[in-house]
Amino acid sequence: MPAMSPTMTEGGIASWKKKEGEAFSAGDVLLEIETDKATIDVEAQDEGVLAKIIAPDGTKNVSVGSPIAIIAEEGDDLSGAAQMASEAASQPAAKPPVKEETAPSPPASEASKPSEPKPQETKPELAKGDRIFASPVAKKIALERGIPLSQIKGTGPEGRIIRDDVEKYQPPVSSPAATMPASAPSADYIDIPVSNMRKVIGTRLTQSKQEVPHYYLTVEINMDKVLKLREVFNKTLGEKDKAAKLSVNDFVLKAVACALNDVPEANSAWLGEVVRQYKKADISVAVATPTGLITPIVKDVGSKGLASISAEAKGLAKKARDGKLVPQEYQGGTFTVSNLGMFEIDHFTAIINPPQSCILAVGTTKPTIVPAPEEERGFRTVNMMKVTLSSDHRVVDGAVGARWMVAFKGYLENPLTFML
Repeated sequence: MPAMSPTMTEGGIASWKKKEGEAFSAGDVLLEIETDKATIDVEAQDEGVLAKIIAPDGTKNVSVGSPIAIIAEEGDDLSGAAQMASEAASQPAAKPPVKEETAPSPPASEASKPSEPKPQETKPELAKGDRIFASPVAKKIALERGIPLSQIKGTGPEGRIIRDDVEKYQPPVSSPAATMPASAPSADYIDIPVSNMRKVIGTRLTQSKQEVPHYYLTVEINMDKVLKLREVFNKTLGEKDKAAKLSVNDFVLKAVACALNDVPEANSAWLGEVVRQYKKADISVAVATPTGLITPIVKDVGSKGLASISAEAKGLAKKARDGKLVPQEYQGGTFTVSNLGMFEIDHFTAIINPPQSCILAVGTTKPTIVPAPEEERGFRTVNMMKVTLSSDHRVVDGAVGARWMVAFKGYLENPLTFML
């Protein structure tokens, strides 16, 4: 399993693009790997033959460096590939007995093996929370068939449950009632396996809320001028390219970059020993995908025009939904924008994405009645948008956050200043 990014510790096999026994050349895509952020193509560095696949399609939680296939050269005898694959697959199981003192650590799959035989013999009484050691294929088949792994005795190395154990499993004849609870709840709910991406999202957001001292600032912004300017720009752009269309979010991104230029303290990251202040606004844009939230980055937004920002943001969002982002397109970023306005959400607060110090939550734009003493009726209707800035108090003091919000509001209420 190759490391597709510096922080990657494990990945999943989305699909193999070559079959066993099939030859390949340098540059051919061998397989797609599912990381915590995206699905990435893995290309062959040299020519050869895919002799044997160890980790099949759908295998999850494969540690970086673990064997996933046997590669041979043209003309090699492939008859021994299956035996080599079997030996390679069992190597990780025999490797980590040293980790016995740190048994809770996930990679130490054999750390608690000495105590394995006891729960194996009394499967129905397996303590809640005890680990069950099984191969990824065995886990996948058991999940698909609704077979409880806690009731299977493993025949693999040191009691590990393997594919054959699951396929040969027969429910106890003496307790037909035991199968009833397994099927009954399925009508009321389904268990969805947690993807690598969802695990990382859960871990990082929990860590952020527990460790980062958040505070929140909210302002309402008059969007009348932005909407009028957007209408004019879209009419002009439409004459050249019917697909080109500016969104409110494009104006938001540009205003964020301009405000960060005015208040650079908000464009910073907490790195423990130092606070890193960035010179460019690389803005992460939250995008919802079928597998979870991801934040592709529009680089150096301050130097780009609205049309360029719009095209780049749309392109990155499409790649994110298709799972085709490469690491450099989502790793990094200096500030994040999360916009739920398209879902008619008035107001929400967002969780900071460390080591960044700020994230802006953008709500919908809606007609609002405001006092207008100069008018005969005493009021008028304007299009208002509510935004909330979440800041890390270790880096961005309240007064700094307030200055940034004033600058941001000023740019959106006078959008022609973008052009100055």
